[in-house]
Amino acid sequence: MPDDKSYTCQVRALHEDAVEAARSSSLPDDEVFELARLFTVLGDPTRTRILRALRSGELCVCDVSHVLGMSISSVSHQLRVLREHNLVKARRDGKIVFYTLADPHVLDLHETALEHVRE
Repeated sequence: MPDDKSYTCQVRALHEDAVEAARSSSLPDDEVFELARLFTVLGDPTRTRILRALRSGELCVCDVSHVLGMSISSVSHQLRVLREHNLVKARRDGKIVFYTLADPHVLDLHETALEHVRE
């Protein structure tokens, strides 16, 4: 295995075209913050399992609790976090609240990340 020095520039040089290309694709600070926050939320194993369960369709808290083998209270807390970050949405039907993925982008994020993990 190469040592750490093999991954360090040995010559100080500026590649202006590459630097400019990188600068032009940079994001505004507020978008960087929100993107990092999103990955923090997605980085929790329980929330990942909940999102995975919801990819099959609408589930109530009791259903999710049963799928994950967790308490209703714990699942409810995690669903609240996911809802606050617009990753899931809720629909009330009488006394039951059903949850679904907020939009197809949530599933796309998950599937893209899973492809990366499986490479």
